[in-house]
Amino acid sequence: MAVTKRITAGVVAVAACTASLAGCGAGTTGSSGAKEGVHGAKKAAPAPAPKSAVRLIGDGSTAYTGAQPHQPRAERLKPGQRPPQFVVFSWDGAGEDSQRLFSHFRKVAKDNKAAMTYFLSGVYMLPEDKRDLYRPPQHSPGRSDIGFNDEQGIADTAKQLRLAWLEGSEIGTHFNGHFCGSGGGVGEWSVEDWKDEIAQAKRFVKSWKTTTGMKNAPPLPFDYEKELVGARTPCLEGQKNFMGAARELGFRYDTSGVNDQLWPAKKRGLWDLSMQLVPVPGRSFETLTMDYNFYMNQSKARSGDKRRHEYWGDQFRDGLLRGFERAHDGNRAPLIIGNHFESWNGGTYMRAIEEVIERVCTKTDVRCVSFRQLADWLDAQDPQTLEKLRTLKVGEAPERGWATFLAGRPAPAPKGVPGAPAAKR
Repeated sequence: MAVTKRITAGVVAVAACTASLAGCGAGTTGSSGAKEGVHGAKKAAPAPAPKSAVRLIGDGSTAYTGAQPHQPRAERLKPGQRPPQFVVFSWDGAGEDSQRLFSHFRKVAKDNKAAMTYFLSGVYMLPEDKRDLYRPPQHSPGRSDIGFNDEQGIADTAKQLRLAWLEGSEIGTHFNGHFCGSGGGVGEWSVEDWKDEIAQAKRFVKSWKTTTGMKNAPPLPFDYEKELVGARTPCLEGQKNFMGAARELGFRYDTSGVNDQLWPAKKRGLWDLSMQLVPVPGRSFETLTMDYNFYMNQSKARSGDKRRHEYWGDQFRDGLLRGFERAHDGNRAPLIIGNHFESWNGGTYMRAIEEVIERVCTKTDVRCVSFRQLADWLDAQDPQTLEKLRTLKVGEAPERGWATFLAGRPAPAPKGVPGAPAAKR
């Protein structure tokens, strides 16, 4: 895969092969009956052949194939019911390159009954020789701080996106050029700039067959206009104006901020599902639930001492597990985790996140879900129940238990007066 530049924040590159998406061909419907003038009942006309299971959209880069498989039904909590422990694993700039980390973690998710969210960078579906088709806000045409891709990389990434969606995971967006900081970074973009960037990210996904010339490749099995309901901004910058644009475009959530481990609320009309602060084992501070933030704290986002790689990975793993346990045994707030398909410090963070997935997603009361699935569940709840859940502090379990806390009616008064002797008969 050809990528002209890689960012420090570690958005991935891309590469691998294609997979077919079979669909039924529409047959012809003929009529059959008795010949004219012959007495007797006419034969019943045969039932029409089923229509194609795949309805191509535009140039065939995407397609409508029906409802997404493997989606859990969002059910409202019953009075007194303890909330599930949700965990979301998500990936910024998701793509398949020579490391094969996208395909690897697809398998990890499947083996551990987890759904994930993959935030696709639109320029990873745009060939290098068509780079001028990208007109980034406040930058010259063809500019991207994470480069572009080649045809093989696009084909390989398309395969992983296709399979991930069919397995029940979500395809979000990480936009395009990943511009951070001053001088035209996303933190300086207007609402209209964001609308333009989002439109281009969609267009590159919806036209990759045209831009690559791979007319016979199987399509992505979803309508991206309807599938795309959430995002994470580059470097977690520009959230306010992005949310203004996202709300107008029908997005349902954003995960570009920094939160404590509390139950989510809506912000500017979108669910605020931002990443959270968790302990850093052996240190006196907390940091964000993202591989890059541990990488920055441990080795200043540069390759560090190889003798410390294992320790740093363990520290990342244990920090996430402490955050998980704090929620699981406390207020049950969803744990939001972000990652990159990168081999920083010898791949220690990839090893660590895999161990976390295997440790938490196999618990019977834990649901490892996509952001979209979490938003579905939140939307299904009684707003008063969510409001009550938000009163619980970080790590705080209900003092009198979940059955009482979410009883849906006032708890019965305790018998007798606390500390009084029992009444004599």
